Amino acid sequence: MSANSSTPSPTSGSRLHDEDDDNDLTADLDLGFDGAEDLLRVWRQGMRPDPNLTVSEWADQHRWLSSRGAAEPGRYRTARAPYLREIMDALSPGHPAQRITFMKAAQVGATEAGNNWIGFVIHHAPGPMLAVLPSLELAKRTSRGRLDPLIADSPALRERVNPARSRDAGNSMLSKEFPGGILVLTGANSATGLRSMPARYVFLDEVDAYPASADEEGDPVTLAEARTTTFSHRRKVFMVSTPTIRGLSRIEREFEASDQRRYFVPCPHCGAMQWLQFDRLRWAKGKPETAAYHCEGCERPIAEHHKTEMLARGEWRATSVSTDPKAIGFHLSALYSPLGWKSWSDVAREWLAAQGSDETLRAARNTLLGETWVESGDAPEWQRLADRREAWKPGTVPMAGLFLTAGADVQRDRIEVDIWAWGRGLESWLVDHIVIPGGPDAPEAWDKLTALLGRSWQHANGAFMTAARLGIDTGYEAAAVYAWSRKVGFEQVAPLKGLEGFNRAAPVSGPTYVDATIGGKRLRRGARLWSVATATFKAETYRFLRIERPSDEDRALGVLDAPGTVHIPGWADTEWLKQLVAEQLVTIRNKRGYAHQEWQKMRERNEALDCRVYARAAVWILGADRWDEATWRRLEAQAGVETRMPTATATDSATQDPAQPKAGTLTTPRRKRRAYTPNFMRD
Repeated sequence: MSANSSTPSPTSGSRLHDEDDDNDLTADLDLGFDGAEDLLRVWRQGMRPDPNLTVSEWADQHRWLSSRGAAEPGRYRTARAPYLREIMDALSPGHPAQRITFMKAAQVGATEAGNNWIGFVIHHAPGPMLAVLPSLELAKRTSRGRLDPLIADSPALRERVNPARSRDAGNSMLSKEFPGGILVLTGANSATGLRSMPARYVFLDEVDAYPASADEEGDPVTLAEARTTTFSHRRKVFMVSTPTIRGLSRIEREFEASDQRRYFVPCPHCGAMQWLQFDRLRWAKGKPETAAYHCEGCERPIAEHHKTEMLARGEWRATSVSTDPKAIGFHLSALYSPLGWKSWSDVAREWLAAQGSDETLRAARNTLLGETWVESGDAPEWQRLADRREAWKPGTVPMAGLFLTAGADVQRDRIEVDIWAWGRGLESWLVDHIVIPGGPDAPEAWDKLTALLGRSWQHANGAFMTAARLGIDTGYEAAAVYAWSRKVGFEQVAPLKGLEGFNRAAPVSGPTYVDATIGGKRLRRGARLWSVATATFKAETYRFLRIERPSDEDRALGVLDAPGTVHIPGWADTEWLKQLVAEQLVTIRNKRGYAHQEWQKMRERNEALDCRVYARAAVWILGADRWDEATWRRLEAQAGVETRMPTATATDSATQDPAQPKAGTLTTPRRKRRAYTPNFMRD
C-alpha cells in the first residue's frame, strides 16, 4: 500500500500545531496513512498528565458570567468571594481530597463554584462527569439556564462543545460531549440515569432535596458514587446542599464525618481570628438595620464595611478529625455573603420576619445559617387537648366550616370513620366519629359505609352538607376496599395507599390505575389508587395541634383563630384524644449509620390519627390547597357564611363621575377567567 502524501486539514479545536508537539518524540513519525497525525495527537493528549492549574486559577482566566444568569456579569473574579478559592482548588486534580462536602446557606456562590469545576473539567482535565440534580426536570432547567450560558459565554469552552442546536448529537439537553470526556446530567429520581456510565467526576447538587430512593432502587447518593469505582484513585465527588432536618440531612451527615472546616476571619479592631456565628450578630430591638457583628475577642461591634477586608484575609481551618483522610468538609452561613449580596441587616430582617411559625423558622435556619432544623418530635399532650375542647352540638358543622371530608380506617372487626369540617386556611373541626361494626368480610358493614356517603350534617346556619370526599385506607384487605370503591364510584371515594418518608414532591400523588379482584375475577385497571405521604400530614397535624388559641381578651378585640387551628368538640372522649397523639417522630439509624426519621406508635391504637390523615388527604385531592379566592367565596355563599375578608368602605356614588375612570382601574374591560368549581359544588 503506497503512502498517502495528503495532509489533513486542521479542524475546530484541533491541536495539530500545539507548541508541545514540537518536543514530542513522535512529532516526526509518519505512520503512512491519512489521519495519522490526528491519531497521534489524540494519543499524546491521552498520555499527557493533567495540567498543573487549579480550578480557581482557571475560573479567573477563562470564566465569563452571563447576564442571563448572573447579577454581576463579566469576567469571574474569585476575589469577590475569596472563601470559595480553597473549595474550588480542592476539586483540582492535584489536590489529594476525593470527597468534598459543602454545607452552606443560600446566596454564597456555591452554584458558580460548581459551574467553574464543570468548565475546568471540559477545558483542562477532561473525563466522564456526572452531575445529579434533585429531579430530571430540574436537570433540564439547569442545562438551559446555567450550562448553556456557561459554555456560550466562555470562549475556552465554546470551542470544545458544539452548539446545542447543531446536528451533532453530542450536545443535547442532558449530555455535553467534549474532547476526552462527556458531561451527563440526570435527576436523583432516575435510577436509570444514575446507572448510566462510569464517572471520574460526580457533582451532587442540593442533595438534601433528593428523594429517599431512586425508583425504589436505593439511595441516590450511593448509586451515584458507585459510578466512580473504576476511578478509585483519581475520582472527585463534590457534594453541595443547603441542609434541611436534623437526622435526615444528607449534607449534615457528610459534613459531620469530615474535618468540618470553618472560615476564620480577623477582627478589624483586635485581629482575633474567629468564624462568624449568628448569636454574635446583634441589633437594636425592632431595628434590623442596626445589625453589627460583635467580636468574640474584644466584644467591639464590627461594621459591615469591614467585611471585604475580613474575607480577603480569612482562612479555612479544620475543627474536627475526618473519619476518612480523603474527605474534607466546609460550612458557610449567609453572614459571609460579600457586600452587595446579602447584608447583615438583611439577615437580621429575614430572621425577625420568620418568627412565629415553625415553617418559616425552619427555612430561615436552613437558608440563612446553613444549619439543620431540629424537629422536636413531641406529640401534643392529650391532657392539654382535652382542656381545649369546645362545646357545640354533636353532629353539627360550626359556623366557619365550609365543606366536609371523611377518613375511614378499615380494621379486622370494624370500620372507623371521622368526619371533619374545613374552612379557610385549613382550619378544621371534628364533626362526627362513627364506628361501623364488622370487618371487610361483612357485607352489612360496607352497606352502612355506603349509606354514610348519602348522610348529611347540618350547618350552624341551617344548611345541610354531605361529605365531599371520603379517603379510605387500603392497607388492610385492599381487594375488599377496591371492590366497594368501584361499586359506589370514585367521584366521592378515594382509596389511599400510605407511603413512608418526607422527601416527596407532593404529599398526594395519583391516581394510578391498579388491578382489582372482584368476585374472583381480575379486572385490569379496576381501581384508582392515590398515594399519600402520611408522614407529611402527620407532621402537619401535630403542628396545627400546637397552635395557641387567642385569649378571651383577644377575641373581644376581634382576634381570630390562626390558620390551621384544630377544633375538638367536648364530646370527644379520652380514648379518641389518645389515639390522635399516639405517634411520635423519631430518628432511626441503620447499620451503615444512615439516619432517617419515621413515625412510631407509642400505644397500640392510633385510628383517630389515621382517620385525620385520610380526611386531610381527601382535602388535597379535592384541590382545596390550590383553590383561589373566588372558590372560597362561593363556598361561603353556599353555606350562608359571611366572608371574613375586609371589605372596602363604600363611597358616595353621587361624587363619582362615570365618564372618568378611577385611579388604579383598567379602562379596557378584561376577559374574566373561568373560576374552577370542585365537583361537589356543581349542580
